Amino acid sequence: MADPRAGEHLVDVGCGTGNAALLAAARGARVTGVDPAPRLLEIAAAEASARELDLTFLPGEAASIPLPDASADVVVSVFGAIFAPDALAAAAEMARVASAAGRIVLCAWIPGGVLFEVIRMRREALAAATSTPPGPPPFAWHERDALNDLFGPLGFDVELTPRQLAFTSTSAQEFFQSELRDHPMWLAAHALLQPRGDMDALRTRALEIYAAANEDPEGFRLTSDYVVARLTRS
Repeated sequence: MADPRAGEHLVDVGCGTGNAALLAAARGARVTGVDPAPRLLEIAAAEASARELDLTFLPGEAASIPLPDASADVVVSVFGAIFAPDALAAAAEMARVASAAGRIVLCAWIPGGVLFEVIRMRREALAAATSTPPGPPPFAWHERDALNDLFGPLGFDVELTPRQLAFTSTSAQEFFQSELRDHPMWLAAHALLQPRGDMDALRTRALEIYAAANEDPEGFRLTSDYVVARLTRS
């Protein structure tokens, strides 16, 4: 849906390990990946080298993209910008770097389901461990009206397309182990909760929820709903 073309400059906001950035580069786009996590940028750069693709990876956040105004033909964010603490600032930055004819394409989870239940449990465990009061509800990146309110004043029209994504593994336990090993939020949670003795209870409950919701009796499968938002200049 982003349709990166050869020679276009595509900016991947919250690029993580580079899954979208690498695909765009393989299609001939000039790609810059931006992410706040150095560990993920290192993985992305190594994968780009292994695939013999020429990409640029820069440290940065959705609300502070280290690129000039109007420098991107396409801005994408695959479940990245939606985690920005300040949605208005993130939207303004993506609009700033998009060219006059540029487009923005982003993915956003639709709240609900098993993964969100486990995420809620993790968030509550971290809040209890740090004595931090719950923050405000996240911005509704998945809702058309919310996106219109956010991007409309910046000169963009919104098109939403519903999608589904399946998470698969050999078992619920193996899926959760991969989350603990690779996912930045789970790595942070484990580092904080394990020394306190609070991680075991969270792990046990998460595995129970995953096992009960498993869609594949011979392995493991969870399906989550999301939307792809395509934003184009009015």
